[in-house]
Amino acid sequence: MAIQKVKQNVFSIGAKHWDRRLFDELIPLPDGTTYNSYLVKGTDKTALIDTVDPETLNALFENLKNLGISNIDYIIVNHAEQDHSGGIPAVLAKYPESKVVTNERCKNMLEDLLKIPDEKFIVIKDEETLLLGDKTLQFYLTPWVHWPETMVTYLPEERILFSCDFLGSHYVSSELFVQDEAKVYNSAKRYYAEIMMPFRNNIVRHLEKLEDIEIDMIAPSHGQIYDNPKMILNAYKDWISDNVKNEVVIPYVSMHGSTQKMVEYLVDALTKRGIGVKPFNLTVTDIGELAIELVDAATIVIGSPTVLAGPHPSVAYAAFLANMLKPKAKFATIIGSYGWGGKMIERLVGMLGNLKVELLSTVIVRGFPEEKDLRALDVLADEILEKHKELDLL
Repeated sequence: MAIQKVKQNVFSIGAKHWDRRLFDELIPLPDGTTYNSYLVKGTDKTALIDTVDPETLNALFENLKNLGISNIDYIIVNHAEQDHSGGIPAVLAKYPESKVVTNERCKNMLEDLLKIPDEKFIVIKDEETLLLGDKTLQFYLTPWVHWPETMVTYLPEERILFSCDFLGSHYVSSELFVQDEAKVYNSAKRYYAEIMMPFRNNIVRHLEKLEDIEIDMIAPSHGQIYDNPKMILNAYKDWISDNVKNEVVIPYVSMHGSTQKMVEYLVDALTKRGIGVKPFNLTVTDIGELAIELVDAATIVIGSPTVLAGPHPSVAYAAFLANMLKPKAKFATIIGSYGWGGKMIERLVGMLGNLKVELLSTVIVRGFPEEKDLRALDVLADEILEKHKELDLL
């Protein structure tokens, strides 16, 4: 990743990981990702805001060399996760005079994760400032976005918010600033859905806290810089709101065609009633695409055959993830089939305790669905229609 100028004496010097396709051994990365690190040069002091994933340290050091940086006074750490903090020990080894600036919680985590000694830290509090000469850094604690120690750093002279994971996206481009807002919107929504959605109540408070700050740019640690910050701020305000859309998401698996027939019939029935619907066959689904649709959907319908008296393992995995992500859906139900019996409904319902949803009528059939079973799906479609009408979604 080449050095890219953000503002006068503010540079992006991190790394681009064009071909990374899995994050945290869990999250698909269709567009790769970046590990953004920023250098801020004041008249008196120089600060490095976040480092990079350890495997891309060469890019960071090459950029520091090309900028002629012989001294780093401060390493600002917004977040302890290793894709941002993992390069700190190597930076400290190369620039031993540096001090690590972060909050108390983050300090404790860095001591545990990276074994950085206590004497290397400067601990700051919420809204505290650090002077670099003609530039100032101000810190705002944003705990639980998405770890307990997270914070953001603000450069008031340039009105730049360095937000680390907050407001970011797993997206790689040679362009420093967002050009294709539609493309970045989708990547940012995927990022929000997979990482930030469980913490939306905290995000509400933190966005309110940032409303008093004049922001011309948002520079996250993944993805491009927003020089139109309203784009991502307005998107987040929509995603974290309680508003849902006239949409039904159907994650499902079908082993021998019975559940498939039910899903296809229900998709048609909902479509005829003017309800948007998106089925996801979990055997081929990018789980990130499912997460995106869960951000706004009013209703979740889980479809599964019965396997050894319970749900199909792929359905159980999807239910587990949905329970972790805590989408704002208002309604949920289960459809599917069985051969001789079981407790699929009870087990799936037990896995969804974090979802604050009203459970609608379930439709579970023995074997391949008959006409009476299809009529039951029509009744379910009517029930969903009425529930969506009660929310003024139609």
